[in-house]
This record gives sequence, C-alpha cells and structure tokens, in this order.
Amino acid sequence: MNVNNQASLSSWRFLKYASAFTIPLVVALSFLAEGAWTWIAIAYGFGLLPLLELVLPSSAANLTEAEREVVQEDRIYDALLWAMVVIQYALLGWFLLELSSGTRELWSLEWWGFVLAMGFSCSILGINVAHELGHRPEKHNQRLSQALLVTSLYTHFFIEHNQGHHKNVATKEDPGTARRNEWLHLFWFRAVFVAWWSAWKIEAKNLRRRGLSPWHPSNVFLRLQILQWGLLAAVWAILGWEVGVAWLIAGLFGGFLLEVVNYVEHYGLERNRVNEHRYERVMPHHSWNSNHPLGRLMLFELTRHSDHHHQPAKPYQILDSIEDAPQLPTGYPGMMLLSLIPPLYFAVMNPRVDALAKHHAA
Repeated sequence: MNVNNQASLSSWRFLKYASAFTIPLVVALSFLAEGAWTWIAIAYGFGLLPLLELVLPSSAANLTEAEREVVQEDRIYDALLWAMVVIQYALLGWFLLELSSGTRELWSLEWWGFVLAMGFSCSILGINVAHELGHRPEKHNQRLSQALLVTSLYTHFFIEHNQGHHKNVATKEDPGTARRNEWLHLFWFRAVFVAWWSAWKIEAKNLRRRGLSPWHPSNVFLRLQILQWGLLAAVWAILGWEVGVAWLIAGLFGGFLLEVVNYVEHYGLERNRVNEHRYERVMPHHSWNSNHPLGRLMLFELTRHSDHHHQPAKPYQILDSIEDAPQLPTGYPGMMLLSLIPPLYFAVMNPRVDALAKHHAA
C-alpha cells in the first residue's frame, strides 16, 4: 500500500473509537430501565466486556510513520474527547433530576443499579477522559479536564496525577503504585487519601516557589475543591439530601474504579535508585501494558500504558505497543475483577513480576 492510500485510510481511523460511545449508551439504558435492569451498565462493563476480551485476539500493531503523521494532526480525535465532556454533563443532569423526582426508591436494588451506572460513567467519562485532556498543554483542554473531574468529585487527581504520579511512579513515594502483595483495599485507602494530601502539598510548593502563600486565591487545588464540594452542597440544599448522597456515592464508586485501574497498571513494579536523590528515569517496563482491543478503544488507549508513562505528552491516538513492555494476561475489565480476589491476583501476577525483575537484572 502506498503512502497516499495509507494516509487516506488513516483519516477514517477515528471511527474505531466510536465503540467508546457504548459506555454512555449503556449508562443511558440503565437510566431508562426499571428494577434489576438498571444494572445493565455494570453487567456490560464487568460481565460482557471481560468475557469478550478473553476470546478476542490482542493486537500489538502500531501505526506507520505516514499514518502517524496524518492521525496526529487530525482534530477529530480531540473532538471525540470534547463530545464526552458534553455527554458526561448531560448524564449527570439527567441523573440528578431523575432522583429529585422521587421515582427511584431509596436504597432499593433499582436505586443502586441507577447510582452505580452513574459511577461507571464518572470513572470512564469523568476521570479517564479527564486524564487524557489533562495531559494536553492547551489551557482549554486542561479546563475541560478539570470540569470533568468535578462531575466525579475527584479534582485532586488533576494535580496529583500530572505532577506527582508521573514523577514518582513505580517508587515508594507514589501513592498510586501498588506494592507487591498489597491488598486492593489497603492500596485504595492510600491511593485516595495520601494522593489527596499530596495534591495539596504539590500546589502549596508551587505557590511558595512563586513567593505566594499556599492559601493564595490562585491555589488550583483549593479552587477546585471549593467548586466540587460547593456544587455538591448546592445539590444537597436544592434537590434534597437523597440526591446529594446519590451523587456522592456515584463519585466514590467512580474514584474506586479509577484506583483499581491504577492498582492494575503498576502492581509490583519498581524503579531502581540512581543515588539518594533520584531514581532511574521512567521506562516502558515500569507500567503494565494491555493490547486487548475493547479496553484499548473504549478507554482511549489508556491500556497502552507503558508508552503513555514513557512519553506522557503523546496523544492517545498515536500511543504504541512497545515490544519489551510487560503485558497483562487479559484486558483491564478482567484484571479489575481479578484484583478483587487478592490471593488469586497474586498467584497470577507475582510470577510475572518476578520474571520481569529477573530479566531486567540480567
């Protein structure tokens, strides 16, 4: 195939990411449903998708240079992310108004399916898409990232992930890197609360470097915290405590799913110290990679995590599968389920961690 034909085909490659829109679709179906059918989004994400990724072949194929050049400049890939911002806010508005109508019995099976469907959206649209936008240098993309994180009540992620996690990944200084044999619930506690405190310290340090007080009005951490909790308080006051509690639970569930992904992405991996002040630079073997197709496309290539950490500025559509990057045995949905049973997870992953350490020590 010649270069022109490759470039022509590349201009349509964005269509493969249309599968990501099945996520808000199943969330909308959960919102429209009654009874146990409100669980359809959760069944899709953690029932159907893991099963499909067990049988579908993975692909380590990368773009050619000609394809990469076309795809990298095509703004449609950004437009897909921007569309998710609009959809997430539409789903949140629908969610809040539906609950305020009183048609869902509080704490019922139907109510829980409805609320967790919103949490599912908070994780994938609210945090994962925010993650991609937050790595962009443009101010408008960073603002959209922050706006999405507000819907998930997880705004500290904007600071800690970009200025903390990427710097400290695969070290003891990173609350988002799971240690070998660390149980998920212990990891979650550190990944949430230590990361929240880390975000405050990072922003305070940034302000001190500029000769400002950590309590200066320009403090991004404080502004985002005030915005997210202020909106939650407003919902609580205007629409009722039941609606406020539901949004809080949805946000907690979305944040939990995000941290389960973090657990899977770096479990047991460590960077070596170069000296007492610094570690070796981040390499592809410091993140677990997955080339399983559904997770790749629905999560905007988040699963090609080895290349992402090696080169964080690369937009999702040109991330590569790196030949010697450590590979997960199945896709993210399946690994997330496996992590809920720590002894089984350790039995599957520890031999891989040991083999990787032995390979890089040789």
